[in-house]
Amino acid sequence: MSSRSFAEYRAMFALGERDLDGVVLDCAGGASGFVAEAAAMGVRALAADPLYAHGAGVLADRLAADLEQGNAMISANAERFVWRWYGSPERRSELRLRARKAFVADLRRRPGSYVAASLPHLPLAGGSVDLVLCSHLLFTWADRLGREWHRAAITEMSRVCRGEVRIFPLVRMGDGEPVPFLGALLDELRGEGLACAVREVPYEFQRGARHMLTVTRHH
Repeated sequence: MSSRSFAEYRAMFALGERDLDGVVLDCAGGASGFVAEAAAMGVRALAADPLYAHGAGVLADRLAADLEQGNAMISANAERFVWRWYGSPERRSELRLRARKAFVADLRRRPGSYVAASLPHLPLAGGSVDLVLCSHLLFTWADRLGREWHRAAITEMSRVCRGEVRIFPLVRMGDGEPVPFLGALLDELRGEGLACAVREVPYEFQRGARHMLTVTRHH
């Protein structure tokens, strides 16, 4: 579980002030501090992740080990990462620790904002949110989750969203390479009435991962 911060989300998804005017869904949210930090700013936000079924106590215990494991992976593969956005490993750790603390506190205080659910099935009504943000799930794990799963997941996020779905990044975790089936998948989605575009964002940590996919339904 990664505890990404609101600041990271703002950069990863090129979020402007007006993007947060409606209801925002973080899917899959993991231990992100996005919902907690957004709520403190008056933004209506919720998150979905199957891990929320375990409850705040179990997740809080697990998070310290997950942060250490993530840092060790980065150290062992230093050539795959760039530090321009963070500035230093210490700054990244500081953001993650603060986000983790905000997540656990918010999950305990407002559990209704955290929905235990996993793609490609979300227990939300059609068109019930204005913006869906999906970080480091689709494409990141393309070696385990195939093209059909991706099509179903994007279709489902588009079903619950009356605005735009934003997905970041578009490269695989293991080697940072582009996903081989991305082009064919986008053609298929466009054939189903979804408008798809690739946009560069003001964020890069995993080398080469600086683009997001936007998906909107033709009205």
